[in-house]
Amino acid sequence: METKMNNILLVPTDFTEVGNNAINLASKAAKHLNYKMCLLHITEKADDGTAKQKLDFLAKEAKEGFGIEVETLTKEGSIFSAIGEVAKDLGANLVYMGTHGKVGMQKLTGSFASKVITSSEVPIIVVQKRSFDNFKDIVLPITSDFGPWEKTKWATYIAKEFEAKIHIYQLAGEAIGKAVDMITKHFTESGVDFDVKVAEKSSGFEKQVIDYATTINSELIMIMTSPSKGLSFILGSYDEDIIFNTSQIPVMCINPREVNWKKIISR
Repeated sequence: METKMNNILLVPTDFTEVGNNAINLASKAAKHLNYKMCLLHITEKADDGTAKQKLDFLAKEAKEGFGIEVETLTKEGSIFSAIGEVAKDLGANLVYMGTHGKVGMQKLTGSFASKVITSSEVPIIVVQKRSFDNFKDIVLPITSDFGPWEKTKWATYIAKEFEAKIHIYQLAGEAIGKAVDMITKHFTESGVDFDVKVAEKSSGFEKQVIDYATTINSELIMIMTSPSKGLSFILGSYDEDIIFNTSQIPVMCINPREVNWKKIISR
């Protein structure tokens, strides 16, 4: 069944500092967009009320601090599948998820976070400890002509919703150049502000992307996952290096599934 976006930002939290930062960033976005925020905690066994109390406290803080509508939800299950399932059931537009980086003792680290990201039909914005305001300068890396339409539609949607500028950072090459031409044509027709920069070399592209995003004080990098055999999706070392970047810039991860761009077109 095709899902519909209901102007909801979903924020799974494990009640840690980085989880609170994801709530803070999502709260700013919800206020700007006039969206509702839903705070979610996944439990391995039935909640005895403790998690619900913590969620209600965080919800009260967000309501009072940002003047937004907030609801809370606890769900028993695995974080690897439950977050994506809840996002789909709610019709969430985006998921804001805190991660503790590539290493650490928390559940949402490295490969664990990767499993959550690739299981969700709803794009996930991965947040680290660093605090940011709403998105004004967004970096869109283009490494191939794969999935340019979905990249274009999502970038347009985010840019228009947040009144942001898109900074395309591309590899050189004829096929990639044609994809970028298509993307920029759509941006122009949609009234999206943008610029284009071509990488000086193909090696170490992920580091160049991060350095560029850091230099222009970008608040968001947008990437797409790669398809494996069948309908599953994977994160390569390139994706993970960007997601867990040392500048701690939030990263929006999109799984290239047809349902994603269909939802945006239907808005």
